[in-house]
Amino acid sequence: MATHPHDRWTHRHDFVPDAAEAERGTRWVMVLTAVTMVAEIIAGTMSGSMALLADGWHMATHVAAFAIAIFAYRYARTRAGDASFAFGTGKVTVLGGFASAVALAVVALVMAIESVTRLFAPLDIRFDDAIWVACIGLAVNVLSGVILHRAGHRHGHEHEHEHEHEHEHDHDHEHAAHHDHNPAALVQPREGGPPDHNLRAAYLHVVADALTSVLAIVALFAGKYLGLNWLDAAMGLVGAALITRWAWGLAIDSSKILLDRTDDAETGLAIRRVVAEAGPGDSVADLHLWQVAPGRLAAAVTIVSHAPRAADYYRQRLAEVGGLAHVTVEVNECHDNDCREPR
Repeated sequence: MATHPHDRWTHRHDFVPDAAEAERGTRWVMVLTAVTMVAEIIAGTMSGSMALLADGWHMATHVAAFAIAIFAYRYARTRAGDASFAFGTGKVTVLGGFASAVALAVVALVMAIESVTRLFAPLDIRFDDAIWVACIGLAVNVLSGVILHRAGHRHGHEHEHEHEHEHEHDHDHEHAAHHDHNPAALVQPREGGPPDHNLRAAYLHVVADALTSVLAIVALFAGKYLGLNWLDAAMGLVGAALITRWAWGLAIDSSKILLDRTDDAETGLAIRRVVAEAGPGDSVADLHLWQVAPGRLAAAVTIVSHAPRAADYYRQRLAEVGGLAHVTVEVNECHDNDCREPR
C-alpha cells in the first residue's frame, strides 16, 4: 500500500473509546422500558386505571432519553473517521448526556407541578392499582440499573485495556526556524477510566424512575393504612428536588467539556514540569488543554528556550504525561535575558 511522505506526521483524530458494551446495555434497557410502557398504557386504558396510564406515559420520556443515548453512541461510532470533525466525534456522547440532563430537568418540573397541584386539589387515589404499578416500575428499573451498571464497568475495563496498548499520537507544528455522591458514580468505569456522560445520563433516568417508585410506594402505603393522602404529593416534591439536583450536576459536568473548559490542573502542571526538565531555560509560554473525548485530552503547548531543540524532542518528553491523545508543539527561541515561565 502506497504511503504519503507526510504520513509520519499525520494521524487519525479518532479518540472515541469502544463503547459497544454501554451501547448494547442502553439498547436493552430501552427495549425493556418500551415494552413495559406499552403494557401499562394498554392495561391502563382497558382497566380505566389512571395510575397505570400515567406511569406508562411517564416511561415514554425515559424511552426518548435512552433513544438519544443510543443515537449518540451510534453517531460517534459511525462518524469517527469523518475528517469534517476537527478533533473527532468524542464529544457527541457528551452532547447526548447534556440533552438527557435537560430531559431530566423537564421530568422534574412536571413532577413538581403535578405534586403542587395535588397538594391543593387532592385526587381520589386507587391505592391497590397505584401500588401495583409502582412495584412493577421499581422492578423494571432495578433490572435496568443492573444492566447499565454492568455495562459501565465492562466499558471501563475495555478502555483500560485499550489505553495500555495504544501509542500516543502527537502532532507537531513548527513556526519560523523551529516550528516543530452522585448515584451515577455506580456506572462510572473502574478507577482511572474515563467518565461516560451518555451512560451516566441513561443511568440517572433509571435511578430517577426507581426513586419515584420507592417514594410512591412509601406514600401509598402511608395513605392506604394511615390516611396520609397528602404524603403522595409531598414525596413527589422530594423526588423532583433530587432529580433536579442530579440533572444540574450532569448538565454542569457535560457543558464544561462541550465548552472546552478543563479543570485538570494536575496535567497542566505535569506538562510544565516535563518542559522545564527538558533543558536549561526551557519553559512553557502558553498552554491550552481541552477534552476531545472521555478521558482523552488535547494540548497546544508553546515552548520558549535560549537553545531550543526540535519539536520532536519535546513531543517525546511529553509522551510520559498520561491522558494526552493529541499534542501540538510550537517552539520559539527566546532572545531576552530571562526566558523563565511567567508567574
